[in-house]
Amino acid sequence: MTIATRVDLSLRPIAPHDNAAIASVIRTVSAEYGLTADKGYTVADPTLDTLYELYSQPGHAYWVVVRDGKVVGGGGVAPLSCSEPDICELQKMYFLPEARGQGQAKKLALMAMDFAKQQGFTRCYLETTAFLKEAIALYEHLGFSHISEPLGCTGHVDCEVRMLKSL
Repeated sequence: MTIATRVDLSLRPIAPHDNAAIASVIRTVSAEYGLTADKGYTVADPTLDTLYELYSQPGHAYWVVVRDGKVVGGGGVAPLSCSEPDICELQKMYFLPEARGQGQAKKLALMAMDFAKQQGFTRCYLETTAFLKEAIALYEHLGFSHISEPLGCTGHVDCEVRMLKSL
């Protein structure tokens, strides 16, 4: 008989000491799915090693998922650059295998959208890739609709899945 054990995960705002850990999570998950820097995925972002500083700006927020003191995932929201001022972007949602299937991505995305509404955003945009089937299913479940044209200037040219949601 197998006894299911509950995994204790916590979700908290990013702190300065989390920079290296969340960058490692993003690099690890990107490598797992073949999302390489040369194709313009998140691993190519020049801010990857300074996410605390990036998300400490007004209108930005980022949370990390922690298990036994170790950062195992994260995600955030920020104004969509080169876009209408009412659009934010759900960004850098990455989770190691031990953090998946626990409801943390949904919880984090909902927190991010609540934060965005409080900041005055009325729409939330995201870009991803078809390789991330589980993520796409979550975004659809949360009410995001597929759109054909990219918004803003994210620099993620190979993110062929674009989605938008009214907040």
